[in-house]
Amino acid sequence: MFYSITGNVVYYDSQSVAIDCNGVAFKCYATVNTLKNVARTGERVTLYTHLNVKEDALDLFGFYTQQEMDCFKMLMDVNGVGPKVALAILSELTPEKLALSIASSDTKAITRANGVGPKVAQRIILELKDKLAKGLDLGNTGLEIEAASSAANGSNTSEAVSALTMLGYSQSEASVAVGKLDPSLSVEELIKQALKQLASFG
Repeated sequence: MFYSITGNVVYYDSQSVAIDCNGVAFKCYATVNTLKNVARTGERVTLYTHLNVKEDALDLFGFYTQQEMDCFKMLMDVNGVGPKVALAILSELTPEKLALSIASSDTKAITRANGVGPKVAQRIILELKDKLAKGLDLGNTGLEIEAASSAANGSNTSEAVSALTMLGYSQSEASVAVGKLDPSLSVEELIKQALKQLASFG
């Protein structure tokens, strides 16, 4: 019904922003990332929007980028994920980081979002593993997602990822680093080279 709205910010708090469009202010629930970009009273902004229809309410959700809105809709398609949970996930993870977490089966990253338990995180990974990266234009992150996915497909690479997570790296970081290497290398060599990569980024 509403694709986007453009107007001046008249109010904002930690969960929402109100946009004045020709004398009518629309309250949009928003992610932390969106609020960081628009939370200045008087500023003129455009938000991509999604209208969620319930029996007792019409809730409007606003997003600074179309990519974030598309990601929100995909999350809403997952069984057990409502708008509040989807918003919480995108407040914790950008679309790029969420796609990377899903590709590397990093449930810990997803469960950092408020109200998201391990079962919901696993369901998100299961249902969106092939869908999310294909449905979003992720630029350079797309290469990292491919690397993370490839790391999960080999026994040596999987062992190397497990070892790196035991050393304190996240599942996503470890999967990307290992996924960029030759999968025929030994576990020890994969770990050694992945550590060099991770150290250069750290």
